[in-house]
Amino acid sequence: MKIIRNTPQQLIIANKPWLIGIALILFILAFVGAGLLVATEEPLFGIPFGLFGGGIGTVCFVAFVRRVQVIFDCASNLITIRKQSLYAYSEETHPLSQLDKAVLETTTSSMNNGNNSIMYRPSLDIGGTLHPMVISYTNTRGPARLVNAVNKWLKAAPLDSRTDQA
Repeated sequence: MKIIRNTPQQLIIANKPWLIGIALILFILAFVGAGLLVATEEPLFGIPFGLFGGGIGTVCFVAFVRRVQVIFDCASNLITIRKQSLYAYSEETHPLSQLDKAVLETTTSSMNNGNNSIMYRPSLDIGGTLHPMVISYTNTRGPARLVNAVNKWLKAAPLDSRTDQA
């Protein structure tokens, strides 16, 4: 996820998975193309090969290519979380005044060589309930930077409703 806008009045964070989307489209085209090429010589093998490989790529595209946008807006006192995939769009809003902080969620993933890997994802603590900004975990430093940026913005944001929380 990247910070798109960072002003005292508004923070916008977005995830546009262009790279994985393009990679999966190339995967689909490669399997379908190879299947059609093989089908010219051996249709009983080429057609199922292209359909199976293309189908796997399509399922992965639908599952993993998801645009996410999180808007923290002082003017409307709202947090808006928008998620859009190939087939669905959802939007949820929460009062900005109920946002306690951004949190770095962790999980441990076992690897084949017996080692464990710690993975992270950014979440929002809204009224004591965690709301993940993205579904997947990663082992990069991106989620930690994002959590720090949200918490830094939240401390500096001119929230009039913060006095109502006391």
